Parts: sequence; structure tokens; C-alpha cells
Amino acid sequence: MSIPDYMQCAEDHQSVLVVVQPVGIVPEDQFFRIYKRISSVCQQSIRSSQRLLYIRYRHHYPPENNEWGDFQTHRKVVGLIAITTCASAKEWPQTSERFHGQKEVFGSTLYDSRLLVFGLQGEIAEQHRTDVAFYPDCDSCPDLERRVEDFVESIFIVLESKRLDRTTDKSGDKIPLLCVPFEKKDFVGLDTDSRHYKKRCQGRMRKHVGDLCLQAGMLQDALVHYHMAVELLRSVNDFLWLGAALEGLCSASVIFHYPGGTAGKRAARKPSISQAADSGKRHRPGALTTNGINADTSSEIGRAKNCLSPEDIIEKYKEAISYYGKYKNAGVIELEACVKAVRVLAIQKRAMEASEFLQNAVYINLGQLSEEEKIQRYSVLSELYDLIGFHRKSAFFKRVAAMQCVAPTIPEPGWRACYKLLLETLPGYCLSLDPKDFSKGTHHGWAAVQMRLLHELVYASRRMGNPGLSVRHLSFLLQTMLDFLSDQEKKEVTQSLENYTSKCPGGMEVITLPDGLKFPPVPFTKLPIVRFVKLLNLPVSLRPHKVKGLLGENMSSKSPFIYSPIILHNRGDERCKKIDFQWVQGAVCEVQLMVYNPMPFELRVENMGLLTSGAEFESLPAALALPAESGLYPVTLVGVPRTVGSITVNGYHTSVFGVNSDCLLEGLPGVKTGGCMVEVVPSLPRLLLSTSLPRSPHVAASEDISSSVALQLFNGETQTLTVTLDNIGTETLETLELSSKIISTKEKLLGDILNWDIQEAQSHLPLLPGCSLSLTVNIRVKLDFSGQENLLPDLSDDGISVTGLPISSPLRQVLKPRPESKALSADPGKNEKSTCHVKTLEAVMTFKYSGGGGHVEGFYRELCLGIHVDVEPSVFFTRVSTLPATSMRQCHLLLDVFNSTEHELTINAKNNQDLLLYASECQRMAIQVDKFEFESVCVQPEQSQQQWETERQQAQGSLINSTLIHPSLQREGEASVEGVLNQLVLDHLQLAPLQWDVLVNGKQCDCDIVTDCRVGDPVSLEVKLTNHSKKEVGPLALTLVAFQDYQNGIQNHDLQDAVTFIGSNTFYIDKVNPTFSSTCTGALLFLYTGDFYLSIKFQDDSTRRDLPPAFFGLPTVHIRALESPIENGA
Repeated sequence: MSIPDYMQCAEDHQSVLVVVQPVGIVPEDQFFRIYKRISSVCQQSIRSSQRLLYIRYRHHYPPENNEWGDFQTHRKVVGLIAITTCASAKEWPQTSERFHGQKEVFGSTLYDSRLLVFGLQGEIAEQHRTDVAFYPDCDSCPDLERRVEDFVESIFIVLESKRLDRTTDKSGDKIPLLCVPFEKKDFVGLDTDSRHYKKRCQGRMRKHVGDLCLQAGMLQDALVHYHMAVELLRSVNDFLWLGAALEGLCSASVIFHYPGGTAGKRAARKPSISQAADSGKRHRPGALTTNGINADTSSEIGRAKNCLSPEDIIEKYKEAISYYGKYKNAGVIELEACVKAVRVLAIQKRAMEASEFLQNAVYINLGQLSEEEKIQRYSVLSELYDLIGFHRKSAFFKRVAAMQCVAPTIPEPGWRACYKLLLETLPGYCLSLDPKDFSKGTHHGWAAVQMRLLHELVYASRRMGNPGLSVRHLSFLLQTMLDFLSDQEKKEVTQSLENYTSKCPGGMEVITLPDGLKFPPVPFTKLPIVRFVKLLNLPVSLRPHKVKGLLGENMSSKSPFIYSPIILHNRGDERCKKIDFQWVQGAVCEVQLMVYNPMPFELRVENMGLLTSGAEFESLPAALALPAESGLYPVTLVGVPRTVGSITVNGYHTSVFGVNSDCLLEGLPGVKTGGCMVEVVPSLPRLLLSTSLPRSPHVAASEDISSSVALQLFNGETQTLTVTLDNIGTETLETLELSSKIISTKEKLLGDILNWDIQEAQSHLPLLPGCSLSLTVNIRVKLDFSGQENLLPDLSDDGISVTGLPISSPLRQVLKPRPESKALSADPGKNEKSTCHVKTLEAVMTFKYSGGGGHVEGFYRELCLGIHVDVEPSVFFTRVSTLPATSMRQCHLLLDVFNSTEHELTINAKNNQDLLLYASECQRMAIQVDKFEFESVCVQPEQSQQQWETERQQAQGSLINSTLIHPSLQREGEASVEGVLNQLVLDHLQLAPLQWDVLVNGKQCDCDIVTDCRVGDPVSLEVKLTNHSKKEVGPLALTLVAFQDYQNGIQNHDLQDAVTFIGSNTFYIDKVNPTFSSTCTGALLFLYTGDFYLSIKFQDDSTRRDLPPAFFGLPTVHIRALESPIENGA
């Protein structure tokens, strides 16, 4: 016997062997469909004896193995079922002849046989025969199982008769010697009458009867016979049959201890031992036969001592196998015994002892085996090692079997079988087809062996003609074994992968084999390695802002409670993933990744983009080249949201070495992310800002500034800036607002820097895409013009009075010329630093605009323009004082002006003569100004006294501005004395709360106005008092005194002959309430020509003493009396 049955197990010793074979041409699918139905009748309860008969079916059985049927009866073919197809009656004779020829192959051992004919109909099919069954087709055989059961019962009848015949043999002292095929030539010429020969015959027959009893369902009878056979055969050193007897004893004991079987796939077998024993008693009357075999074994039935213990079973197996090993022709028997013992040990969970049996089986020599037999042998060894838990050893033999499938001696290598066996080795080497299993902690298994196995899978799949599988396995190798590959191996693997993908690109689809095995995709999460993912906010100019009044409209989903345990978990998830900014529909959005190239060469990544869910998102692919072992390298991926809603960034996709990968963030180990969910708001317009001035080289003071300009101005200068806004988006601009603020200055500003007319820009709204609008902005800088007090030491008041001078224009004279070499200060460096220091102003203009769907939802965008102004000093007002003017409503303001520039400067005040100042020159100028009524400045209730004084200073300073002109630079501006005016000067510039108006002949008399009149004509005089104070005034008495001034310090008050008053020269004013006025009238007559002056004086009384003198400043009236024209008739 040279062909082992690796599927044998101990319980097969109690089964009878039935061969099911086709006769003639039978379609394979039909045959196995019928074979499956036949093999379903694997055990049969015998009605007459209440015993179970087990049947083992084989569709292929070598005839040489049948020759060992006397050695072990379960190897004997006792039944034959032939399956054939016959289309017509003409084919029936040939079919019947073939069936008889098939029976002759196993004719010496067959108990019974059956022929199943499909397709034959007619007279022949109507014949009733026990050994032949006719059916129209394979689907029309409902009684097939019943016929098989009848066939099994007939086999049992024959089996039972043979058992009884062997037990009650009447051949006298002559017991036949049972032999195995190779023993027949060895027993030729032996003395058949010797005691040794008879014991050999008795022992072998006893063992044979034990096999029959075991098959017939008489377990304990079989145990008794096996024990007797062991004793007889041991006494004559018949080791081969002794081993068979021990193996039979072990099999019977295994059946007793493990009724469920040891094969792991058979149904539970639980025959009643007591019923079997009783049946044995009924069929065995009991008496000693002439051949010395005790037919009555009732004394041993029911004794547990006949059954081996689990430990003894293994010992007896070892002993039997050792006896088998003495015969080289019994290699198959020895191998099968080892397999049976291993299955028993697996049930007993004794893996180490089982491995010893398997190790012995490896070295059993079976002679010249075919390649198919070698593959089967190694496969069975692998399954047995897996059965006892030696998974790596199992994988080793499975891999040997796979390599045997493609041995060089095979003309047509079985690469598919090799590939399938290699796949079965993966669990033994701690390999999985799913790359996710390799991202869960430390690596398991021997990496070198795993890489070798993966290389073999790649090669086998390529030889199978499936390049997609090769790409998948090579990708798996590169992804999971990257840390264990040397630099050279990395280059070789990637080159191979590129060669494969040039013919069959790798993707993310699941590959399914014909047998249903699925290969999940292998994303290249390590090429490159991603360490950090961050969603970036939009650029400052594109970020959406929510209108403050609408912030709470869409917050209904939030709980009104401070704490709620129901939503606590959801809030935690939201906090971990939600981003605190928004993206805008249609705007290009960015996600930053920090990646690392682990390869020793440049890694080219193509078609890298984002994987998102939620709102529609168009990912814009990118290509990058990472340097070798680059370290952390920033990569920015971009895309455009197309719809409104929430977008979740789930990962990214790449194309590396021709393999397309979808890498999910949740499957990346060690990746940090600041959140991956962002809200998308409706689309908004997009404006592009440009200006008439160049961009600023200065760094913006705030990151919110999207653009900036820089300019250089003299203090007081104004420049125009034109801002152009282009609508470069796809939405219509509907609203536009403009605001400004000073963001960094330590200087005091006199007025606003920026001025504009927003109505000009808003008149162009709505602004369609592709259109533009312009806005004019005036940039005016006014810092403090006050300077040091000691800049004009030579221009101090030196007793020269300007009172009485007809000052109607600025006083342009240097009273004491200053030497050219004389410094303006004792410390020139300090002085230059203090006067010529360039100061910086920074302001921001904010354009708020909206439109489209975003405007409906209350969103807008902001454009911020930064304005950087370097302010150079122009002039300084170093000292200021006042002189009274001829008019009570005016005064002279004296200013010391210093030109701090390097150019000539012309100053003009109140449209008077220009004052020319050379570089670094200082002069004094006088300006005649109108006094100011500070009561007109409204005082707010919440203002402090200091704020009110500041407003007074600003109000007066704004009225005394001077125009600065740089003739050489063609630049001009305005200088303000606002920061120079002190409290004393402000008091002098203030109009008295009591305003006196004097009218001569109805004309206002003030300042240098001279009123003409005729001698002899009465001149009307009117004095009006207006009370602007907060209290009532009066009563008051005024006296008019006439005099002449000779302009030499002498005044003539004795004018009784020249001037006469018509009526009294004293006026009385009653009480005047606040905001009310009172008028007094009178007249006088000039008798001579000349220049006369009228002085109005108050009489001393208690009311006047309660008010300050400034309240009673009345103008002096200048009247010129002219001769009357001579009438013609006089």
C-alpha cells in the first residue's frame, strides 16, 4: 500500500467502506450532486439488532489498498455504488457490462453493489431488480436515500454473517493465516503444524474478529478480542499484527471515550454500549469452539477494565507505531497511525506530545511519491499542526506544500494552487490581508519571514496572470513592512511597484477572488507620513463676519440650560471637532498637513487632495516632491465648497508609485488635529482693493490689514488718495460701509486724519461682478505746532509796543538781526532731535461689504487698508501773546514762527501778506483776529471742565489757521495754533458776555471805521447792550465824553464850543435778562470841522463793581465833522 489516507481517524475503524464511482460518461456536477445525497446516509440504525452501522464513502480508492482489508477490515471495500447515464436501450448492454467490470475490481471483498441509472426509460427501466435502480434524471429520484439505506442494511447482514462465521469457524484445528500482501512470499515453506504458527494464526484471527465486531457495532466484544489478540501476538513476536491489534484496541477505546469523534467534522456518535452488549449475547449462545476461540465473552462484557484510559491510549499508539516502524512496507500504516494519534491528542489538548508524533510522521519514508502526493502530505501536516495550536509550524508546511505546487519537475506548475496555499499560511505568520491590523500597536511576527512570504505572493499572483493582485500585495508589503526594509530594499520594491502599476494602476477598490476571498484596499498612509492636520481660516480679506444683531438667530439648537447631562457627550464631540471659524461657499479654502518622507530618495506625490463629507466640496489636486528623509514638511491642500452646510475633512487622497490611496484620518496613528469639521456660509462678493499710492514697504501693524500704503507729509499737509474697489467675485455687491481708526500714535492729533464722502461710492451700488467703483479719501495730518519757548531769544518784547499801529497785516520784521553763526540752542543735537524728528501715524480704513446669499443670512466681509504716514515737522509756534486792537471785537495775536524744514516756507494768515521764512529761520508775526464767543460751544452734561476747555481751544484754533506753502516743492498745508493757545491767551480772545454796539447815524462804529457827518447836522447815537451771560445785568449809567486826540499824547476834552449834545449825555439802562438786549438813543451836534472821538464811560455804582472790567469794554467812536456843502441859493 503506497497511498495514505490522511483523513483517517480512530473512529473510522468502526465504519464500512463503500466506493461510489461513475460508470461511463457522467457529468461531474451531476455525479457529485448524487454523491452528496448518497453520502448523507453515513450511519444506519439496524432495525433487527438495534445497532448502528457507520459507512465511509469514497469516490476514488486505489485497488492496492483494498489488499490490506484482512489486516484492517475498515480498509476493505465492501460496497460499490455505480452511477451512470443511459439515454437509450441500445446503450444498456454496454452500460451493464461496464458495471460488471467495475465490480470485478473489488470483487473479492464486495458484500453488495448497486447501479443507479439515470435517463433510461421504457421496458428495461420497468424491470424490478434489487441491484439496479432506474431514474428519469438526477432531479427525479426522491427515493434515492431509501434505496441507499436498504443497500446498507444488506451490507450489515453480510457483515454480521461473516462475523459469526469467523467466530464459529468449523474448520477444526486449521485456522487460516491472514497475511498482508508483502508477507505471502515470506510464509512459503513454513511448518504449519508448529505451536508458534498456530498461535500466530489464532492471534491474527482474534484481531480480525475484533475488527468485525467493531464494525458490527459490538464495541465491548471488540475490546475483548483485541486484548486476547495482543496477548497471543505478543507471545509469538508478530510485531506487525501486534501493532494492528494495539491500534484496534486504541480505536475502540477512543470510540468509547470520545463518542463525538476526533475528526472534528463528523456527527456525534453515541451508540448504547449496553444495547450492543445485549445484542451480542442474543446472537452469541456461547461455547468453546474447536479452534480455541471462546465464543462466549459475556464474562468480560460491561467491564471497564477492557477499555484503555486516555493516557494508555497514547502509550499503546506509541507502541503500535514503533512496531510498524520495523517494516518499511508498512510506512503508510505507520503514517496513518501517527495521524490518528495526533487527532486524539488534539482532543486531549496535549500539543507537545502530538508534535512528537507529527515529527515522526515527517520522517516516515513512503518511497517515491508523486508531486501531488507530496503536496497532500505537507498540507495534511499543516492542518494537523494547526489543529494542535502550532500555527507557525502549520504555516511552514503549508508554504512547503505551496512551493511543491510549482516544483521544477512539474511540467505545468500550479500557480493558482500555490497562491491559494500561500494565502492560507498568512495567519500562521501573523499576517493579515487588512492593513488596518498593522496600525494597532506593535508589530507581531518575524518581519523577515513575512516579507519573504509577501514577495512570494507577489510573484505567484504575477505568474497567475493577475497583475492587480501583484500590485495589491506589493503595496501591502511597502505599507506594512516599511520600517523593516533597508534603503536598498525600499528602492527595489518601489521600482518593482512602478513597473507593475505602469500596466495595472493600483486603486482603492476591493479585489474579490473567484472563491469569494476579498482583499481590502491598501492606502499609503506612510508615503508620506502625516503628523498634523489643521484646517486654515480664510485670508483676512475673505473671512465672513456675522452682523452682531443676528448672532442669536440660528442658535435654537443649543440648550437653554447651563448644564444638561443628556447633551454633555455631544457637546464634547462638537468641541473636539468643530472649528471656530467659517468657510465661504465658492471661496478657495486650505488645509495644512505636516508630512514626512521616510524614503531615502525624493518622493513624488501626485494628485494629492482632500476627502470630505457633508456639503459638496471640490478638491483641487496638488503635486509635490518631498526631499529624501525630509523631516516635517508643510503641505497645503486646497478646495472650493460648492454648497452651504457642514464639511468634515475625513482624510486625503494621493497617488504614489502609480497607486491611488484614500487615507482616512481616523486610521492614521499619532496624527494630531485641531478639529476637522467646519461650517460653510453662503457666498459673498469679493472685492479687490487698489490705490493711487504705492504699497507700503512697512509691516502692517495688524494681521487683519490686507493692504497698506505709505506716504510722507509735512505737518499740516493734505494729500488725496483714490481707492478703487473691483468686484472680482461672482456675487453682486449690495452694501458698502466705511470706517476708520487710528491704531498707533503717541502724538496729539488736531482733527481727523481721514475724510471721505461715502455717498459717492454708494451711488454705484449695486455693483455687478466685473465692475468697479472709486472713492476719494483726503489724508490730512495736523499734529501739535507748538515748539520750545527759547527759540526766539532775540525777539522777546523789548519795550516796543505795537499798540496804536494800524496793524492790518502780519508784522514782518526782525527787530534784532541774528548772526548767521549763532546757534538756536545750547545743545544743537538735542535741538535738532526735538524739532526735526519724523513722527509716524498709522490708521486703518475698514470697508464692510456684503451681497448675494451671504447678505441674506447676515454675513459680510471686511477689507482693511492700512495707511502709514511719516510726518515731518513744518513750522513751530514757539510763543504766543495778544495785543488789543482798535475794535473791541478783535485783538492782535503775536506768534513767533520757526521754519524747521530745509526749504523756504511762505506763511499766509487771514488772507494777509505772506511771511517768507528761510530754512531754520524764526520770525514774529501778528495776526488780527476776531474774538470768539465761547458760550456758543455747547456743553454736554457728561463733559468735564477739562473736556470743555479742550473744545474751546479747538474751536478757537480752527479759526486761526495759517496756510503753509513750499514754493520749491509745490506743496501746501495748514498750520493750526490750537496746541499753542494757553488759558491767558484764550481769555483775551474771548468776547465779553456783555456785548456793546454803538451806531452813529445807523452805522456800526468799530475798529478803525471813521464816520463822516456834516457840521450843523444832528448826529444820532445809539448804544445797544446784549446780555450773553447767564445772569441779569443792570441797572447801568453811561456817560458820553467827546475829545480830540492830537496823536502826540495830548487829548483835548474842552469841547463845549465845538460839540453839543442834544439832550443829556448820560444814558440809563435798566435790568437786562440773559439773551435779551437793551438800547439807548441820543444825539449830538458838531459846530466845527475836525476829527472827534467819543468815549463812553460807566458811572461808578454797586452793580458795575460785581462784574469784571472786561464786561464793560466799549469801543471808541471816531467821527469826522466835515463842512456842509454851500447851497446855491445862499
